[in-house]
Amino acid sequence: MKIIAINGSPRKKENTSTLLNKVLEGASSNGAETEMVHLYDFTYKGCNSCFACKLINGNSYGQCCINDEISPILKKIKNADAIVLGSPIYLGSITGEMKSFMERLIFPYLVYDENYSSLFTKRISEGLIYTFGVNEQKLEQTKWKECLKYNEFLVERFLGKAESLFVTDTYQFDDYSKYVAIAFDVSEKLKRRKEVFPQDCKKAFELGKRLLQI
Repeated sequence: MKIIAINGSPRKKENTSTLLNKVLEGASSNGAETEMVHLYDFTYKGCNSCFACKLINGNSYGQCCINDEISPILKKIKNADAIVLGSPIYLGSITGEMKSFMERLIFPYLVYDENYSSLFTKRISEGLIYTFGVNEQKLEQTKWKECLKYNEFLVERFLGKAESLFVTDTYQFDDYSKYVAIAFDVSEKLKRRKEVFPQDCKKAFELGKRLLQI
């Protein structure tokens, strides 16, 4: 069994990557082989709308024809049993790197037939992890959660069963006094980091165990 974690954050050791590693630990506890991919390590772009993946009798039918640094990762996913995508939320959405990656991952499998079928050759499990600087109340007010749920729909529609984990009110800076950040209650942020984030990590660990059972 193989699970691949895709980190869409520019930071390799903070909230999103910590949670992704917990997912991998959970999967590993069930005997899975694990791999972490940091998207910011690679140079690539999103879909360029060439439609080579949909060309009848084309050499790239059902697969992205772009050959760049993430092409090997996309090929690996074909042989994986589960993937987990993680991204911080910037301006109400996933990072640009994650968005571009998802375009390249999903669009080649989408068939323009009457059912919008999928060419993905099997069904795998997916986890989606989102980290927010805002708390739960602010998240509900922004309606971002509803928009992000569409990502779950996409991966379920074309790859397999998905589950999302929303982690709010994350600790963003090592020292809040160095930044303009008066919108946040620093003491409450620190308390949550110590008391709630470990619970979020446990949820991520359990998600990793479940992904190989879905």
